[in-house]
Amino acid sequence: MTRWRIGALSVAVIVGLLLTAGRPVDGFAEKPELKGKFELLKDEPSTHRPGKVKLVEFADFYCPHCHHFDGEAVPMLEKEFGSALEVVMVGFPVIRGKLPTPFDMYEQAKAMGKGNEMKKVLFRTIHRDRISGVLDRMLRESLIKEVGLDPKAFEEGMASGKPAKAFEDGRKWGERINVQQTPTVLIDGNIKVETIDPENIKTIIRSILDADGKK
Repeated sequence: MTRWRIGALSVAVIVGLLLTAGRPVDGFAEKPELKGKFELLKDEPSTHRPGKVKLVEFADFYCPHCHHFDGEAVPMLEKEFGSALEVVMVGFPVIRGKLPTPFDMYEQAKAMGKGNEMKKVLFRTIHRDRISGVLDRMLRESLIKEVGLDPKAFEEGMASGKPAKAFEDGRKWGERINVQQTPTVLIDGNIKVETIDPENIKTIIRSILDADGKK
């Protein structure tokens, strides 16, 4: 090939690159930019499913901030996004000297399909009813019945050790992603939010769902 042909080919390649710069190539969509303030955990896989966002709240039942977030922010988010948002809690104790019983009770209720109901009852009992000491058998039975579960089956589940194991697994998960305070939110497995501002969380979730709608 002569020099002028090589030169013409090079110019054509350069011109082509300039013309296509900034345009997505077919089959390679541009990665959407999430909005809001968050930390993207590079070592944690995304659990995102199109059209659905999973929010995990790492919370301590004895923490007043967790009580406030779960009682006010979570209902607001659920109202905003409806069935597109799934919210689950992972027990993560930060206040020392407290018994793990509420965390085990929550895990057992969750295993029996009443996790959210038990979570609300436990937060109320500790923060509104001001019962933060020992949850004795009689009190536990009252709470168990309130959420619609059989006390005998519930206590058998508690005695199995499975709720304590689930609680410990959740605590280790929080340590792995370096949870320093509660509540801390993890969105879709790898989007970590420590400064809990409901409007910021709404912005993040909305940007995820908006990106799904554009695909």
